[in-house]
Amino acid sequence: MSFNGYGVWAIYRFEMARALRTLWQSLVTPVITTSLYFVVFGGAIGSRMTEVDGVPYGAFIVPGLIMLSLFTQSIFNASFGIYFPKFTGTIYEILSAPVSPLEIVLAYVGAAATKSAILGLIILATAAFFVPLQILHPFWMLAFLILISTTFALFGFIIGVWAQNFEQLQFIPMLIVTPLTFLGGAFYSIEMLPEGWRTLALFNPVVYLISGFRWAFYGVGDVSVQVSLLATLGFFFGCLAVVGWIFKTGYRLKN
Repeated sequence: MSFNGYGVWAIYRFEMARALRTLWQSLVTPVITTSLYFVVFGGAIGSRMTEVDGVPYGAFIVPGLIMLSLFTQSIFNASFGIYFPKFTGTIYEILSAPVSPLEIVLAYVGAAATKSAILGLIILATAAFFVPLQILHPFWMLAFLILISTTFALFGFIIGVWAQNFEQLQFIPMLIVTPLTFLGGAFYSIEMLPEGWRTLALFNPVVYLISGFRWAFYGVGDVSVQVSLLATLGFFFGCLAVVGWIFKTGYRLKN
């Protein structure tokens, strides 16, 4: 079967239109939230901790702030996008339409990743009003932004298929991903932790994602950029394999 670009575009456009209908929440909320983080963390903590790894504290937390929103929004957009057709029963129309599983994933994950990447750039622009930003490796900054958005959108797609109610839809992002982000060096360097806690932190996969993204800004990170990239790619291909298994078996899609 040839590639159904029109089908992919139709689903993608529908998902993007849903974001435009909630433009206030999609754009204004992250701007306000980012401003509050700078008031609290930049003002209260930054006045006592001027620099981390030679980077002013206010600027140091920018990559972590972007990642915090990127993780949660990528998961939410993709999980809700596929869960809602399951909830309403229209998933069977999508599955019976002349679109392949790859095309379905491209449309839903592509739309979720696009929305998250745009959100990340909006937060970056907002942060520029509060602190002087430096992006040493702009190509790698965009590469990490797109790769992490896509990876967590795939992860969200898996959660959307797995979830059987709205409570399960929120469980993993709120109770697992957000705490791991706060404990993964979003607002500090893990080098500041005691040795035992530092070793334990290295088992947190989020550390590697944030570290790679921060390296793209300032050339510093808790682990090497090569390790960060390999960890991100490993998570991406792992999610891709799970999505492939879902469509192969029809797990919670066809029953």
